[in-house]
Amino acid sequence: MNKVFLVGRLTRDPDLRYGSSNNAVMRTSLAVDRQFQNQNGEREADFINIVAFGNRAEVMKKYLTKGSQIAISGRIQTGSYDGQDGKRVYTTDVVIDEFQFLDSKSSRNLEENQVPSDTTLNVTQPSNNQEVTPYDFSESDDSDPFKDFGDKIEIDDSDLPF
Repeated sequence: MNKVFLVGRLTRDPDLRYGSSNNAVMRTSLAVDRQFQNQNGEREADFINIVAFGNRAEVMKKYLTKGSQIAISGRIQTGSYDGQDGKRVYTTDVVIDEFQFLDSKSSRNLEENQVPSDTTLNVTQPSNNQEVTPYDFSESDDSDPFKDFGDKIEIDDSDLPF
């Protein structure tokens, strides 16, 4: 089984690119605090590369910035390529299956009728025996729940764990 659950803050703005078949690919990294403190009493963090594809990638690019706190679930994927110097470079990424915004409502300056911070974007289990369908984020749909999501999140560098 290859399943990963992480909670952390983005270390940089998401980088969105499109592949040869026009598939969206978003890359960034996530700072995840360790559960223990070092000898100086400071909490250290791990910096984990994350990648998302398709509509998920486009939504993350549109609504997340450096410092945004998110929860993700996905899988570890390894790979390699030949670097510019001809040496083999090995990579490890977490490919995102689901994510959830975790920033508080007040930090986003949400207005009435906007999406709450605890809304999960990829529903996987129906509740109360009701059938639930994941939301289609296609541009042709005028009922986009994120269209008036609010201003950028202002986070001071002192708020970040890195």
